[in-house]
Amino acid sequence: MHTDRIPVQGMNDEQDAEKVNKALHDVWGILKAEVSLSKGEALISYDENAAQLVDFQQAIRESGYDVANYDGPFHGDKQ
Repeated sequence: MHTDRIPVQGMNDEQDAEKVNKALHDVWGILKAEVSLSKGEALISYDENAAQLVDFQQAIRESGYDVANYDGPFHGDKQ
């Protein structure tokens, strides 16, 4: 399992956050997704053998939101 934090731009309300959450859950390999409107980010845990960070970034873009630049992945626990 791998965990990453993805900054998301363009979310204005809970409906936007739910739309991003649904898009993330549609990606094969997702184990957990938490979208925070107040922080403007998504925290995801996924099977790195089934998906890559770029897959989740693309899903966010395809749902109508932007992925902000960031300094690198969140170094969460690998199990």
